[in-house]
Amino acid sequence: MKVNLDGIHTNLRFSAAHMVIGHESCGKIHGHSYIVDVEVEGERSGQFGFVIDFKELKSITRSVCKSLDHRVLIPVESPDLEVTYEDDKTVEFTVLGELEYKLPKCDVVLLPIDATTAESLSVYITDEIVKKLENTDTLEYIEVQVNEGIGQGASYHKEF
Repeated sequence: MKVNLDGIHTNLRFSAAHMVIGHESCGKIHGHSYIVDVEVEGERSGQFGFVIDFKELKSITRSVCKSLDHRVLIPVESPDLEVTYEDDKTVEFTVLGELEYKLPKCDVVLLPIDATTAESLSVYITDEIVKKLENTDTLEYIEVQVNEGIGQGASYHKEF
């Protein structure tokens, strides 16, 4: 059986700035209002016969979204980006060996991904949700779609 969370209607959203390094138009810092949809398939179990408790899944997904909300997303595993300095207050990084940025650390999320595309963000968010789930024994898969606004996004499907 499948359960779904529709990000628009369950308020699973975040707004963030990012860049797609090297892309002609998306290579500059710009922002999106992201919407996150989640689908889980598994067997009904437990006292209430849930596949997964909606409350738990929404809470976990919201906490992941909140950690990204109103931040600049930096893909630290990109071969075209180098973090050149980081302390408690500041992050400095260089893009494509020449563009230098310095931002307050409180405004930045350093992500362990190679790009801040919807594709990479869907993998990252899926993995973060899975880390926080209490029990996945009866689950078959989780699929997370990250939408860059309404009508365009990328999904990642992870088997348990």
